[in-house]
Amino acid sequence: MSTHRRWFLQHVAQTSEYPFGLEISHAAGMYIFDVHGKKYLDFDSGISVSALGHCHPAVVSAVQNQVATYMHTMVYGEHIQSPQVEYAHMLAQTLNNGLDSVYFVNCGTEAVEAAIKLARKATGRIEILSCAGAYHGSTIAAESLRSDTEFTRHYVPSIPCVRHLPFNDVEALSKITERTACIILEPVQAEGGIIPATEAYLKAVRKRCDETGTLLILDEIQTGFGRTGYLFAHQKYGIIPDILLIAKAMGGGMPVGALVAPSDLMKTFSNHPALGHITTFGGHPVCIAAALATLKTLVSESYIDEVQQKEQLLRELLRHPLIRTIRSSGLMMAVELTAAEHLSPVIRLLIQNGLLTDYFLFDRQSFRIAPPLIISHDEIRKGVSIILNTLDQIQHHSYLS
Repeated sequence: MSTHRRWFLQHVAQTSEYPFGLEISHAAGMYIFDVHGKKYLDFDSGISVSALGHCHPAVVSAVQNQVATYMHTMVYGEHIQSPQVEYAHMLAQTLNNGLDSVYFVNCGTEAVEAAIKLARKATGRIEILSCAGAYHGSTIAAESLRSDTEFTRHYVPSIPCVRHLPFNDVEALSKITERTACIILEPVQAEGGIIPATEAYLKAVRKRCDETGTLLILDEIQTGFGRTGYLFAHQKYGIIPDILLIAKAMGGGMPVGALVAPSDLMKTFSNHPALGHITTFGGHPVCIAAALATLKTLVSESYIDEVQQKEQLLRELLRHPLIRTIRSSGLMMAVELTAAEHLSPVIRLLIQNGLLTDYFLFDRQSFRIAPPLIISHDEIRKGVSIILNTLDQIQHHSYLS
């Protein structure tokens, strides 16, 4: 056992009893390399983070230049820092839908937390609605939005006045009332195994929120920045949220998140009382420089326009007796197997065969495909070939779990 592997197991806090334990040497483009020189085709993007692949030159250059210019100077919202103002201006101009104020945070979960606070303060209401089967983060408030009590019962008590609605159920929207501060939902439920909202459902949610004065919060932490074939998934559905949550692919591999809302709503944080939400490292200039380079690259290149074509190619090629069905929204995809007992052996063997994928939190029969948007058609074919060969091994019992 290598020294780093031993120290990893002894001193780095573990989140499961059986971590993948891949010892990383470096990464570039579509590939991650281990310390033994083996390369792995990345079909996971670190859970939809690395939209531009690994170490994209524009992102690396932006980080290097910003590190040499200045790093932390003051807690968020006090100093005028060019990466922040340039990013906020560009995002507002790109959205062009009234979501013109950006509050920078460190990650998606913090964006969720801040959005809950903003909704309660702005409306004067306390009831929060979320959808069954959703995942919005791992802090106490964010996990209070999670419906699976088998998990959350270990961390009770959760925050009060949270109720769960069935996803894609228009009739259940009558539970949004004048007591409801906000409803928070994903346009595509990612951890449930890629379950897209219907257009009729999201439009009905928007209508009901308008009728009751409830804020609509869209969690686009996984769907954002081109993953579904649009810069943001809500653009596909033709609706505008009151608060948009972003993170993951936002930073091109650097840790960053944000909530985006109309400036009149966001001002709620600045008075009665002031400092309604504060963060030391949110909006760190190095992270935002990386985010700005990522956004500029995504809107100037053709990667997003190519997503649906690449999705279709994956769907056409992924045919095997052990595959029951495929659910997808752009380049986020769930490959459901015919038997749940195949899932862990398949994922482990895929990694052994040089392809990185992962589980879903709430779907124990499907594995995840979410490659960087830069993936080529040849790399898609190569990755699918590894998947099909791996499924052949499982089918012919040449690999034992």
